[in-house]
Amino acid sequence: MKKSLIGVLFALLVVSTLALSACQPQVIEKTVEVEVERTVEVEKTVEVEVEKTVMVEVTPEPSKYKLAVILPGVITDADYNTLGYLAGMAVQKDLGLQWAYSESVPVPDVDRVMREYIDQGYNIIFAHGGQFKAAVVELAKAFPDLTFICEGDAEDPAAPANYWQIDRNFHISYYVMGYIAGRTTQSGKIGYIAGLTMPFTYQEVHAIQQALADNNLDVELKTVWAGDFNDPTKARQVADTMIAENVDVIMGSLNLGMFGIFEAAKAAQAGTPVLVTAKYTDKTSFAPANYITSSLYDFAGPLKNIIQQTMAGTTGGYYPMTYGDGFTIQTPVKNVPEDVAADIEQLVEDIKSGKITVVKDATEIK
Repeated sequence: MKKSLIGVLFALLVVSTLALSACQPQVIEKTVEVEVERTVEVEKTVEVEVEKTVMVEVTPEPSKYKLAVILPGVITDADYNTLGYLAGMAVQKDLGLQWAYSESVPVPDVDRVMREYIDQGYNIIFAHGGQFKAAVVELAKAFPDLTFICEGDAEDPAAPANYWQIDRNFHISYYVMGYIAGRTTQSGKIGYIAGLTMPFTYQEVHAIQQALADNNLDVELKTVWAGDFNDPTKARQVADTMIAENVDVIMGSLNLGMFGIFEAAKAAQAGTPVLVTAKYTDKTSFAPANYITSSLYDFAGPLKNIIQQTMAGTTGGYYPMTYGDGFTIQTPVKNVPEDVAADIEQLVEDIKSGKITVVKDATEIK
């Protein structure tokens, strides 16, 4: 079912991408409520211990909860925002909650959008993006009876009791990406392209540097922030410049901008192919001859787990994603030497077992 939906969304994405050169992107805000057509039976168990004491256990009613999902981009990006949309759909399907979503919400508007949902009776707000965290935390303080969920890159000990934070732990996958890039490059130059300078992008770069150092890989790493996660044109320009400087493996940390990197790789002059790693979803179809792997993410599992805990009475907490519960490296890796491909599986196992500890370092990259 997921594969079918992503295929449809991806087709829509191709159409919208072709229009980029003709017009500027518009901020689109949509609200769609999905009603669940099912009968929910509430089971009650009554135990009488003494004449005046009654213990009642009640199964939470999904109808009491309404989920609003806030997305920074379009649901047709076959990437980060698609995954947020799919997470909302999974919650509706598996837990029976009503839900709605707004897409392409800029940071300055997120407080207003969340308040509009609250006015409509939504009592679980999921803001899908670390850039929303400050606004979400402040609103959680103002509405202590509601539950707020957002993503971040470290545990927040000062978070309010009704706030859940999902830690995506991007840096762990980028250790693997750095190892692959360092082992695969033929020019001795590898590149990293992100959108904005944020704690998680700094963590990704430090993890790449750690992988190179841990494995004595003597290669040059070039890092560039394009200024936007969703602008393929800017990403293409940065990637073209890297390729002109003889970079032959590029690690992308973008959303829609990944299209620009893949287009640059495909357009590179004949000779050593330019290879690309990505994140969030399988991007093999973007450029089969240039694609290595992706850090695959799934927000549906963590979101459902958090909402189930919320329905059971735990309305806030810290939820760190791990291998198998939120993300994994897509294997087998492609377009790399056989010995590199074979080593990746062992590297991942060493990380999962704790033999390798990837340091989480958000120090600014200068």
